[in-house]
Amino acid sequence: MTASKGDTAMTATRRDHLRFALHYLEMVVSMLVGMFALDPLWPDSLTGHDAPGTLVMATNMSIGMAVWMTIRRHPWPRTLEMVAAMYAPFVVLLVPYFLGGIDGHALMMGGHVLMFVTMFAAMWWRRGDYYHHGHH
Repeated sequence: MTASKGDTAMTATRRDHLRFALHYLEMVVSMLVGMFALDPLWPDSLTGHDAPGTLVMATNMSIGMAVWMTIRRHPWPRTLEMVAAMYAPFVVLLVPYFLGGIDGHALMMGGHVLMFVTMFAAMWWRRGDYYHHGHH
């Protein structure tokens, strides 16, 4: 029995979605590696406070993700877009934090939750790049 054109196209679409999901998962894992590996390098005077601590964490995660994207030979514009997507939620949430509308816990948790959304949005916006970017 041979596969029809529709079956082949569906298989290719599933493969593309799987490749996209794998890229997303790789970025999340590389962020976590960066967060844990680089945190000890920063002084407690920065990491022990809410606002600078969130920016240090975003930096650590961005470095880990950027290193992995470089290893995977993603173009620099995609890497810079992803770094911006990772910082944006924290920067936006610093406004209500400094105005007293949210506390440090909400800043940290909200930034992380929104970061996963903004990363996905950046990837979806350039989904052709992530669907078709081969693993090297």
